[in-house]
Amino acid sequence: MGVHVIKMPDIGEGIAEVELVMWYVKVGDSVTEDMILADVMTEKATIEIPSPVHGKVLSLGGVAGQVMAVHSDLIHIEVEGAGNLKAGAPATVPAVATAPVMVTPSMPAPTTVAASPAPVAVPSAVTPAAPAKATVAARSGPARDAGEKPIASPAVRRRAWDLGIELQFVAGSGPAGRIMQEDLDAFAARGAASGGERSARYAERNDEQNVPLIGLRRKIAQKMADSKRRIPHFSYVEEIDVTELEALRARLNEQWGKERGKLTVLPLLMRAVVLALRQFPQMNARFDDDAGVVTQFGAVHMGVATQTDAGLMVTVMRHAEARDMWSSASEVARLAAAARDGKATREELSGSTITISSLGPLGGIVTTPVINHPEVAIIGVNKIVERPMIRSGAMVARKMMNLSSSFDHRVVDGIHAAEFIQAIRVLLECPAMLFVE
Repeated sequence: MGVHVIKMPDIGEGIAEVELVMWYVKVGDSVTEDMILADVMTEKATIEIPSPVHGKVLSLGGVAGQVMAVHSDLIHIEVEGAGNLKAGAPATVPAVATAPVMVTPSMPAPTTVAASPAPVAVPSAVTPAAPAKATVAARSGPARDAGEKPIASPAVRRRAWDLGIELQFVAGSGPAGRIMQEDLDAFAARGAASGGERSARYAERNDEQNVPLIGLRRKIAQKMADSKRRIPHFSYVEEIDVTELEALRARLNEQWGKERGKLTVLPLLMRAVVLALRQFPQMNARFDDDAGVVTQFGAVHMGVATQTDAGLMVTVMRHAEARDMWSSASEVARLAAAARDGKATREELSGSTITISSLGPLGGIVTTPVINHPEVAIIGVNKIVERPMIRSGAMVARKMMNLSSSFDHRVVDGIHAAEFIQAIRVLLECPAMLFVE
């Protein structure tokens, strides 16, 4: 028997350190060729590390959240034959990039690792596949040792949340103890049979859990802290009467929806921003504060905050100034799907010149979005609410929406920020002007 050493792969681009995000194996586990052993993360991408050999795990070179040097020992595997430890040659690990990482600090985001199982998930609207909810009262004891994290796919984690099941107490029947959908079914059935839901609904809880910031969550935290530390933000909020805009959108969708696709408010807002930037080009810029140089761009590369299972990413729609509303809607949908599937390229997640951040119907009344450094402006979209307004002395129902935007006060004066948003307001309140060059 010999020992095969897998080293932290060299991702290239001068990267010297890589963060170990998650292990999928533990000491003593048997592994097979091409089995995923761990996830690691660089500044640019989440990487899956597969095993090039069959064998048994002897030791792990680090713990989740640890930053490791490139070429350091990642894992030792006992193999048939001589292995590669004595020879001292680094193992060749075909690391697979699963999702480029580009985050925006504009809002909090759920945390899971794209295209691979992750240790943390948040609630999501899904349809439960089991008829009854299970609770911790249905368990007889932990299914794994203290500190050992359950392995499950994002879909399993979302369904477990919806069912009220703590994965720590579910025994996994999949490879390396991975929790499968059928394991949730069995656990839920045991909970319903024991009447645990009724008996534990008001039970006291005194458990605690320490959740380290690792992987994408750490990148988001670093990006947010960097943006707030380096950029003196100020926010400006204006309400927009979008009654006519919504009427136009409904008419356009009725007329062209089947042929060209449905329009949301977002591509109409994008068009308004593009037109307003012609008057205020200083908003479509990036500020290199180290060099003291502001670069204004003719091209409008529109960043759009996109919520995915991997966390919040900024997809970039290039050359928004050259697109009509249907082209913008189609491209935004394509980029969002690519990001959620973990297939967005690095170019599709970098290079934005101004960003739009929207929480859709959850947008609330006012937000204070954080600028996507090194940009100088971000436009936050709040929800549309129909409420009574006074028009020509009469009370009428109007559809109102707030724009909550933030600016870099080092390079954007308050008066210019207000004028920029007012220009957008005029275009949205008289949407025919969106079609006038």
